Amino acid sequence: MKEAYIVTSFRTPGCRRGKGAFAQTRPEDLLNTVLNAVMEKTPQIEKKDVEDLMIGCSFPEAQQGLNIGRVLAQMAGFPDETCGATVNRFCSSGLEAIALQAMRIKSGWCDVAIGGGIESMSIVPMGGNMPRPHPKMAKENPDVYISMGVTAENVANRYNVSREMQDEFAYHSHMKAANAKAKGLFKEIVPTPAQRFLEKNGEWVEETFTQDFDDGIRETTTAEGLAKLRPVFSATGSVTAGNSSQTTDGAAATLVMSEEAVKKYNVTPIARIVGYTVAGCKADEMGVGPAYAVPKVLKMAGLKVEDIGLFELNEAFASQAIYSMQQLGLYDDKSLWASDSDKRIVNVNGGAIALGHPLGCTGAKLCAQLMNEMKERGVKYGVESMCIGGGMGAAAVFELV
Repeated sequence: MKEAYIVTSFRTPGCRRGKGAFAQTRPEDLLNTVLNAVMEKTPQIEKKDVEDLMIGCSFPEAQQGLNIGRVLAQMAGFPDETCGATVNRFCSSGLEAIALQAMRIKSGWCDVAIGGGIESMSIVPMGGNMPRPHPKMAKENPDVYISMGVTAENVANRYNVSREMQDEFAYHSHMKAANAKAKGLFKEIVPTPAQRFLEKNGEWVEETFTQDFDDGIRETTTAEGLAKLRPVFSATGSVTAGNSSQTTDGAAATLVMSEEAVKKYNVTPIARIVGYTVAGCKADEMGVGPAYAVPKVLKMAGLKVEDIGLFELNEAFASQAIYSMQQLGLYDDKSLWASDSDKRIVNVNGGAIALGHPLGCTGAKLCAQLMNEMKERGVKYGVESMCIGGGMGAAAVFELV
């Protein structure tokens, strides 16, 4: 089997649904920007050399429908010969897209491809525009359709993850992100054109500006402030808007190449894709997915948790992130994740609670973040993982070249 390498990986900023910088920017434009940035940052590769685009999207409809993978291949100026497809595994869609391209390369079916993700949660609502659960399934086994917030409450209740633990974790997520933003550590971000429409003198006027930072980070967050928020999914619950991921707009893309192509085009890759897997769990506690997926992928790779120098564990909710970290032995030692620790290895620049969770984009977004930090820190092995709606977890292992 051949090797697959990540050569270039970038993302747009993550911006708040409805209120953020990208609320009126079409998802195609976000993805177009990051695709072109990936190509511009890899000048040895021309667009005609890219064989296929695979784009993850959790709700591939409306403005991000009609096979956005192929639409963007054309929109971004790739030739007709460059194909495109869309993949949906909900929260891991972006990572699934990268992994599928890696698998094609490993099998010898492809040499140069792009995997990425897109989600405009401002334009396409959570659940899509016309959700239609099967009536019999919804009655007999409704858990597969259950609200993600309810699953987060289930995790908190079943595994004794307290409100205080969740709020503390959320606070540190914002502090890590605020530190990274202030120090310019998000080097994987591509400054991205955005549009907004303003009413002036009775007419709607389009205004264009450049967004170059994640706009959901709350630098002034305090533990006391988080403790005052009301639960949103259960009147007696512990999951709040403050200890949950932000719904967000964003796009990301990664260039993947075979060893032969790396040598042919004389490019220096960032990392080797060691392995990827998914693991199933109960749908009504879908957040525990990483606790199953990470050990599974580490076993495939012949590695242990102790071998991993950086983790990007998606913070869909603090409750599920904490439980998953507990099971992996990463939570009890606070120095591994706290914002005031120089030894932290988990979500070192903040997670989705501070930076947002643009659903189908997240897997590709976390890949870009992980590649940046592995390079900056010289870390040999990195792991990316997330829970997935419907009761799954996904995880990938990368080795720095």
